[in-house]
Amino acid sequence: MQKSYSRLLGIVGKPNVGKSTFFCAATLAPAEIANYPFTTKKPNRGVGYVRVPCICREFNVKDNPVNSICLEGVRLIPVELIDCAGLVPGAWQGRGLGNQFLDEIRKADALLHIVDASGGTDIEGRPCNPGEHDPLEDVKFLENEITMWMANMLRKDWSKIARTAESGGKDLVTMLEERFSGLAIRRTHIIEAVRRTGLNAEKPTLWNEGDFLRFVDTLRQVSKPMLIVANKMDIPQAEENYERLKQLKYPVIPCCADYELALRRAAEKKLIDYRPGDCNFKINNPEKLTLDQIKALEAIKEKILVKWGSTGVQDAVNMAYFKLLNMITVYPVEDHEHLTDHYGRILPDAYLVPYGTTAREFAYIIHTELGESFIYAIDAREKKRIGEDYVLKDGDVISIVSAKKRA
Repeated sequence: MQKSYSRLLGIVGKPNVGKSTFFCAATLAPAEIANYPFTTKKPNRGVGYVRVPCICREFNVKDNPVNSICLEGVRLIPVELIDCAGLVPGAWQGRGLGNQFLDEIRKADALLHIVDASGGTDIEGRPCNPGEHDPLEDVKFLENEITMWMANMLRKDWSKIARTAESGGKDLVTMLEERFSGLAIRRTHIIEAVRRTGLNAEKPTLWNEGDFLRFVDTLRQVSKPMLIVANKMDIPQAEENYERLKQLKYPVIPCCADYELALRRAAEKKLIDYRPGDCNFKINNPEKLTLDQIKALEAIKEKILVKWGSTGVQDAVNMAYFKLLNMITVYPVEDHEHLTDHYGRILPDAYLVPYGTTAREFAYIIHTELGESFIYAIDAREKKRIGEDYVLKDGDVISIVSAKKRA
């Protein structure tokens, strides 16, 4: 399967909140899961999927997916997820191998913060009675850890950067772009952080410590947008905390990763019909299941699916890509009349690209030659030519016409 152009999603949080379970449920990749801190010492990388309605139904065609999957009109597009090891307070100073763990998220474009909404793990990730710990504290501590980690990286060069910016050697934005190049922080992120803070980028030597930390914290928010996954919603104490978490400045998804993993594994064994993100499932052969298995499946349906509409795992991945990262889905074809590629495959590929991508930029994403020799594109829906500056819309079907035609 070809890998779709996309962004990297980091799964973060303190130990013992269900990060690795969430990762496994989203990817069905093997990862060590245990009820003690620092189970995950090395990052797990895997492929999950975003779920979108496939346009094959709109065009009334039977598609032949290559870089993705289509299940009865639902297109599953592969994306890369990284399960980062658990963070504890003081991680930015190296506590609990913290700097090593923080380094794992440097390339993440967005973060899923897995929170134990039941309050059943303390700030260090140790089990406690549900309701004893306030999960809002987990959000505050994670914000602080990442901000201080970024500030620590910048601080040792800050005086030189500030002086150079004022002397006219290089502007501040360019130098910060170079300094943070390995952290998936882009020039647009830095410009936006300067705008939001209202600080004078031409006089950075005048910034005090508070200004410096406020800028870095704002840059964290802009460059590493975060979604809170309120996990363990099957535990009664979680519902009240979920309502409180929704009062924060982040989007929040109710979730039960354990149940999603159980459903995915049951579906893999053909025991049930279930697609990631579905609000229900169908038991294929009840006679082949034990009474306990049937009771467990009914509990999943009643406690989570009926109440919340899904287990939340697929919803979280989808929201991260489509809301936090503003991605859209575009279908490239060679023959716009038959919606096929060079080999006659119908709607073979679905690409995730950032909102604002132009037709020519999309050509470059598919292949450098297509971008370099771009002439024009054709909108397969409208059957009309579009220029290189045309801004793609979600669900567009595009044929690129170039001097070197390529599927």
